[in-house]
Amino acid sequence: MATERKKLVIGTRGSKLALWQSEFVRGLFEDATGLRVEIKVIKTTGDKILDVPLAKVGGKGLFTKEIEVELAAGSVDLAVHSMKDVPTELPEGLTIAMMPPRVDPRDVIVSGAGYTLDMLPEGGTLGTSSLRRRSQVMALRPDLRIVDVRGNLDTRMRKAETGELDAVILAAAGIFRLGWEDRITHCIEPTQMVPAVGQGAIGVEIRTDDAFMAEVCAQLTHADTMRCVIAERVVMRRLEGGCQVPIGAYARVEAAEDEAVEGGKDKDGKGGKGGRLVMDAYVGSVDGQQQCRQHAEGGPDAPDALGEQMVEALLGSGAAGILAEIRDAEDVSGLC
Repeated sequence: MATERKKLVIGTRGSKLALWQSEFVRGLFEDATGLRVEIKVIKTTGDKILDVPLAKVGGKGLFTKEIEVELAAGSVDLAVHSMKDVPTELPEGLTIAMMPPRVDPRDVIVSGAGYTLDMLPEGGTLGTSSLRRRSQVMALRPDLRIVDVRGNLDTRMRKAETGELDAVILAAAGIFRLGWEDRITHCIEPTQMVPAVGQGAIGVEIRTDDAFMAEVCAQLTHADTMRCVIAERVVMRRLEGGCQVPIGAYARVEAAEDEAVEGGKDKDGKGGKGGRLVMDAYVGSVDGQQQCRQHAEGGPDAPDALGEQMVEALLGSGAAGILAEIRDAEDVSGLC
């Protein structure tokens, strides 16, 4: 692939998980381009403020803004993000151009005492900084005491493993990527707890006018992952969700029974066009007393349409009222 560049520079956060993801993407781009790829660590607002709930910090792009500033300025060529951290409205001139295959999107329990969500003792302490998780947990186990936890993944896991908390609830993807899956006590199926938008997916952001990077990304992206996350992000954008709103959406491609290619993937593993695009979504009150869950299906090549279909289903079944009450609440900012 012809280019005058001598190297590429990835912009990333400095956590263990962010660096793992960037190293993974670096390998893909070095193999595809033959160029040397460097990693530049950029500290974001979300990394600097660890003692305040995310919703109380306010604003969008807590884990992406500073990286995007450098990307737009040209000091990095691509940014690597966890897609669940990426706002649905990107800065002008930037785009998410590539996603490798998504890994396990589920939420999981880590507990030093070996508790599952159902086994936690009455009045037990469960750590999470997510309103989405809080809402769904409270609907299932209203007796539990939810404790806000921030910090890197290992720090949060240790709070449960040392007994400071009875358990913490986290995303499976990061734990698997770092090779810590033996520390997981219980995996919560999406039928019980709908994952966050983009959970388990890595996104590569580039400048929209960078034709070389766009060509490379087009060759590397996993089509099914991109379709699914696009559909989920339509739901988040249209419902104006974020840290302050308990919203979950999980889409996947389900192959038709007569699909000849396993998992709907083509021979290159980049995702096929067979089967159906299927989505489940959740909107709930912070205390879990009000819930709205919907299921929708559509063609694999129309993720935006499926997202819009889901939004209409949610709004038509009570989500509008739930969202209005949440946004009118005076104390929601302290509950993320």
